[in-house]
Amino acid sequence: MHKEESEELNEMEDQDQYEKHHDLTRENLSCSQTKKTSSRKRAQKTGAIRYFTCQQCGKSLTGKRNLEVHNRIHTGEKPYTCQQCGKSFIKKGTLKDHMRVHTGEKPYTCPQCGIRFTQKGILERHFRIHTGEKPYTCQECGKSFIRKGSLKGHMRIHTGEQPYTCPQCGKSFTHKQALNAHIRIHTGEKPFICPQCGKSFYQQGDLKVHMRIHTGEGHFTCKQCGKRFTRKGNLEVHKRIHTGEKPFICPQCGKSFDQQGNLNVHMKIHSGEKLFTCPQCGKSFTQNGNLKAHMRIHLRENSFICHECGMSFTDRKQYKNHVAIHTGEKPFMCHHCGKTCSDKANFEIHMRIHSEEKPFTFFPEERVSDLQET
Repeated sequence: MHKEESEELNEMEDQDQYEKHHDLTRENLSCSQTKKTSSRKRAQKTGAIRYFTCQQCGKSLTGKRNLEVHNRIHTGEKPYTCQQCGKSFIKKGTLKDHMRVHTGEKPYTCPQCGIRFTQKGILERHFRIHTGEKPYTCQECGKSFIRKGSLKGHMRIHTGEQPYTCPQCGKSFTHKQALNAHIRIHTGEKPFICPQCGKSFYQQGDLKVHMRIHTGEGHFTCKQCGKRFTRKGNLEVHKRIHTGEKPFICPQCGKSFDQQGNLNVHMKIHSGEKLFTCPQCGKSFTQNGNLKAHMRIHLRENSFICHECGMSFTDRKQYKNHVAIHTGEKPFMCHHCGKTCSDKANFEIHMRIHSEEKPFTFFPEERVSDLQET
């Protein structure tokens, strides 16, 4: 389904189109107008185009009308409003395209896969998936993209620009869609609902990945332990359990992590940042998951129940570790000696044998006896 964010992008891209204007002049003009007439004729013959420059951003456009439409980006003026949902648009044509969201009309069909679209431009971009065409290339790293907007968003990786800021917590993002999804964490809104099991999600992409659980398609399997994943990225992270790789290192204390997200959470220990606050008792947490687990204390809720023995848990990790006792599953394998563990904590303790790490210091027996005598 056509995303609303693309409508704004289409408005921006549509303004790059040129319209040629030609001025006709009469031959019976006065002598004072002769020079102007001849110069206009020369411009007409050579195909010269008159440009109008935006005073705010310096962009050049052909046609005064195009400049007026472009200026609405800066002024925020959106004169065309949808009567059904109240959403407003810069251009009349964009409103017309938007109305198809309500009518369900999708007049543009892909000849290769049959997927239908509300706009011709979206179909043309989609067709590049089949042709492999990626006309927009990053000059920094050489990566190519199907859409101009995707390249623009990608460039922020190099520039470090994060123009979209959350008004609640101040976190910044490179893409507007990422900010919209993030805001739902604060509002609790999960608009994307699975039609089969009713589970809801912040993002449509997460729902699509979840649907693979029901359809059984697109699974990625670990060759070492056979565990299956719906995302390739999750499989790559999982493999680090077997290899012991922890590429993300804290610059303050040197502790390493297997995931970037875990490092981000850890960094809050140093910064003292606790964004997630319990509405009942006011206790704050560095992670949303810890807040949810804490809320069960107030609700007296044991969400995770073992179907084998009936034992219940408030914490998902404790529940998963417990279930492994019944299944005999030991997903954590030591790449040094091949020993397997059902619990990550036990696996990390075992790894200290090979690394010779001794986090806990003990007195020798002689020293203990000396202390006892004193």
